[in-house]
Amino acid sequence: MKNTRRNFVKRLAAGAVATAVLPKMGNANVKQEILHWEKPTGRFGPNDKIRIAGIGMGIMGFGNLSTAIQVPGVEVAAVCDLYDGHLERAKEVYGKDIFTSRSFEEILSRKDIDAVFVSTSDHWHDHISIAALNAGKAVYCEKPMVQHIDEGHAVVDAQRKTGKILQVGSQRVSSLVMSKAKELYKSGAIGELIAAEAFVDRQSANGAWQYSIPTDASEKTVDWGRFIGDAPKRAYDPLRFFRWRNYQDYGTGVGGDLFVHLFSGLHFILDTPGPELIFATGGLRYWKDGRDVPDIQIALMDYPKTASHPAFNLQMRVNLIAGDGGGWMNRLVGTEGVLEVGWSDVKLKRSPIDKRPGYGGWDTFNTFTLAQQKDYERWYNEKYPPLKPQIQEPKEQQWLTPEGYDERLDHHRNFFDCMRNGTKPVEDAVFGFQAAAPSLAANISYAEKKLVRWDAVNMKML
Repeated sequence: MKNTRRNFVKRLAAGAVATAVLPKMGNANVKQEILHWEKPTGRFGPNDKIRIAGIGMGIMGFGNLSTAIQVPGVEVAAVCDLYDGHLERAKEVYGKDIFTSRSFEEILSRKDIDAVFVSTSDHWHDHISIAALNAGKAVYCEKPMVQHIDEGHAVVDAQRKTGKILQVGSQRVSSLVMSKAKELYKSGAIGELIAAEAFVDRQSANGAWQYSIPTDASEKTVDWGRFIGDAPKRAYDPLRFFRWRNYQDYGTGVGGDLFVHLFSGLHFILDTPGPELIFATGGLRYWKDGRDVPDIQIALMDYPKTASHPAFNLQMRVNLIAGDGGGWMNRLVGTEGVLEVGWSDVKLKRSPIDKRPGYGGWDTFNTFTLAQQKDYERWYNEKYPPLKPQIQEPKEQQWLTPEGYDERLDHHRNFFDCMRNGTKPVEDAVFGFQAAAPSLAANISYAEKKLVRWDAVNMKML
């Protein structure tokens, strides 16, 4: 399958529509299509150049900047981090002449910075984003947009007041597969939505946030006091600094790291503001390494009827100890079929629900006398004519991203296009808050063992 895809993509002419029926998979004929994508190209003059700064240079900090500079006309001018080694590494990667600092305020004061990428621990997201907007900078803020629900409106208000661009970093909302899934849903491909499922399973130490810690980490090379910020005061602890996702003081656990991705994708496809009821459970089952957040979390949500979808239920799961290598899925179940949205593909399974009453097999039909069974069968066939075979048999179509495709690049391109054109980003502060809030509400439900009521339109707890 992989080699077939690679050879097929290589044969595509530049700019051509990438469509093909690939070989039979298993026992089903699946029509497969490669989604079309063009890597950003172009030249920009001096006035179109965008100079960016990274604030927080951990995994996502380097990932964001390295993706951003693939967009034409974008260059790294400065970075900020609280570990000296990250600043030194940034010079190795982006050039020895970039400006470096431990102070984000110093970054924001520079007039040669057009946009900042906030990739810090979650408890700094709102502070730095608001300060950057007020300083006249465009902001790309990693998800979740805020650490606590009561911080969300301040970020939304700051974006509205300043009129500056803010994009939240759930990059999958800019993915080709999400756009295709949205198109299919809007076309009525699965009929009326009944239920949705979403999950992320991981089976690796890094997937469970057991990140590497440098051997030179110390109170001299790490600005521990600045890192703590408004979190509870503690003595220096390299585990808490480099593996901050494991602690409620600085991160948001499973909810803020992974639920928010699933909510973002679902909300993008359905054009929905969010659920109204949230209940979550889970526990710390495997990674008993001092963390105070669960490694398994399961949530149930009720979504009310809106103009874009009927009322439906959502089941969501994140498991950091998956036994089969892990996986990722948003699954929408409708009256006419199912949409399965993975990381790099979307599959439509056409399987209309047969609403005829059944008989035979495991049914009361078998308790009738033989004479009554014959009479019932005759009556049934007259009242309910057999369905046509092509309707009874599920049909499958699958759309895949081309090899080398990176949804992060499209997400960054959207951000910079909005900066240049003054248009609304795909994941602005309101969208970011409406995805973060139910994730954080799931954390509240888990911790307090209660049902959380959420007003998704007005973005407040009830």
